Formats: sequence, C-alpha cells, structure tokens
Amino acid sequence: MNRRAWLAEVPWDLVTWQNQQLCQAKHAHHGPTSDGHEVCRIFWESSRTAMMSLDEMIEICRKCHRMAPFTNYNGNTFSAIARAMIEMLIISDQSKTLARSLAVHIVAGVASEEEIHAFRKFCESLI
Repeated sequence: MNRRAWLAEVPWDLVTWQNQQLCQAKHAHHGPTSDGHEVCRIFWESSRTAMMSLDEMIEICRKCHRMAPFTNYNGNTFSAIARAMIEMLIISDQSKTLARSLAVHIVAGVASEEEIHAFRKFCESLI
C-alpha cells in the first residue's frame, strides 16, 4: 500500500487559511470554535507528518471535520485538502475524479458502505 506523509506540507496555518478563504468567498464568519479548535489543531499537528495510507489520510480529514474546529465550512475545508492530496496522484483523470468524489463523501460523513468499500479497494490498488 502506498504510504507517505500525505499531510506533511499542510501545517495548521494552511488549514486555517483554507477555511478563511472558503468563508470569505461565501461571506461567512471565519473563526475558531471554543470546543473543537484546539483539540483538532493538536490532533492535526500530531498526525500530519506520520507515514500513512491514502485512506488513513482521508480518515484524519473526516475526524477533523467532525471535531468542527471552525465556525463554518469544516467539511469543505477538509474536503479541499483531501482533493488536493488526490490530485497529486499519478493516475488517470477518470480515476482521480472517482477518488475525489468518494473521498469527499467520506470526509463529509455521507458515504455509503459501498462507497467506503470502493474507496478502500481503490487505495489498495495504488502501488
């Protein structure tokens, strides 16, 4: 399985910037939440340099979305990061499109069991 430090180049400041950009584009409030922000920041920073599989990276993004570190657009923030990581893969455009779609559903917490299974099979196929 393709293990790498997927999130090593994505420090918490960049996650915060991503959320700020999404909020600004939609004229929504950007800011930290009182209960999820610090816990998520610590989790992200302690996880991001670890060697992991693609599906483990997606799971980190899903967990961070669930922690709700920002007042708005948590799902969009972590989905954007997941999409960017998938975009780096050297695979066909069709495979990227499918992988991005499945990953975003997983991060958002709306993926069916079939989608989760399909994404895991996709991840296992990576060399």
